[in-house]
Amino acid sequence: MTTSLYDNIHSTKHAGKVALVTGGSTGIGLATAKRLAREGATVFITGRRQAELDAAVSEIGHGARAIRGDISSAEDLKKVVDTVSAEHQRIDILFANAGGGEFSPLGQITEAQFDKYFDINVKGTLQTVQSALPFMRAGSAIVITGSITSIQGVPAFGVYAATKAALRSFARTWASDLKGRDIRVNVVAPGVVVTPAYKTELKLSDEQIEAYCKEVAETTPLGRVGSTDEIAKAVSFLASDDASYITGIELFVDGGRVQV
Repeated sequence: MTTSLYDNIHSTKHAGKVALVTGGSTGIGLATAKRLAREGATVFITGRRQAELDAAVSEIGHGARAIRGDISSAEDLKKVVDTVSAEHQRIDILFANAGGGEFSPLGQITEAQFDKYFDINVKGTLQTVQSALPFMRAGSAIVITGSITSIQGVPAFGVYAATKAALRSFARTWASDLKGRDIRVNVVAPGVVVTPAYKTELKLSDEQIEAYCKEVAETTPLGRVGSTDEIAKAVSFLASDDASYITGIELFVDGGRVQV
């Protein structure tokens, strides 16, 4: 892999740190893993599909490692954390990003759908943080992926939105729980950022995605949708020493969509 000007300038931002990114094989997780690795961190990613993990590790470079696991499984999470801790005895940055959702309007929401996404998004994130916490030292940072949908009221997206609202509440409580340990907990709330999940989970066609992006551009102050790397930059900031006096916040990275 060739060295870019970016690498030369910013490769020390997270130098010496160990980062764990859940859901790191695609989308925002992959973009964040790439950025943290370029900024000097030793990066571990998780995901459920080995082929995607292998491709992601190749794309990230910088010695990144992949550990296959499902965050809704306590056994898988133990394996993930044990692998990282056995090699480095610590986790400096935890990006609890893994999650999912699907459209289902009120009146058609099934118990299985509810259980699936609360297990992944809420219980899975709780288990991720609790598993990693014993290996996090003073000065470490936890960043959780939230969503603007938690305050929007998007039709047919109630279960997903509720899980993200729960994570926002968790972050407030955890910031208080960790008082005195100098471990920060923050939420990054992306706006509209097109990722592979738009097709794989939300089941949207190319035409539907294009139409949605056009609608968003017309109703967002910055006049466009965001990119995965723009979210990654915000995560990197929250995880960095530049944010050393920031904890318990929800940082909206949405082009102003829910701000005005």
